[in-house]
Amino acid sequence: MVDPTHQHHAIDYVELTVTDLAEAKRFYDGAFEWEFTDYGPAYAGIRGPGGGEVGGLRQDDEPPGAGGPLVLLFSADLDATVAVVEAAGGQVVQGPYEFPGGRRFHFRDPSGNELGVWAES
Repeated sequence: MVDPTHQHHAIDYVELTVTDLAEAKRFYDGAFEWEFTDYGPAYAGIRGPGGGEVGGLRQDDEPPGAGGPLVLLFSADLDATVAVVEAAGGQVVQGPYEFPGGRRFHFRDPSGNELGVWAES
């Protein structure tokens, strides 16, 4: 498997909220031949052409909101990124928390858009 190169504060990953993980995997495999890595009953990573993960499918019982996909940025120093997001006027709404592969947090920008930032363990 090829390990993708992550760039500090670049868009790195896109997460799609789905109401039925199995059906979403069936659809994206059938339509686009996407491949997945399962991380439990409610999450599957989307593998890109080089084998590295480029996104994920996250099951939520609520239908996806008007906000659309969750864009994730990469950080070489997650705690420093939390500080600069807050200093710039962003509001941390979740985390930082651990997940398989690292840590992440979510924030809202001054317009109310929610984004996430992750870092390797």
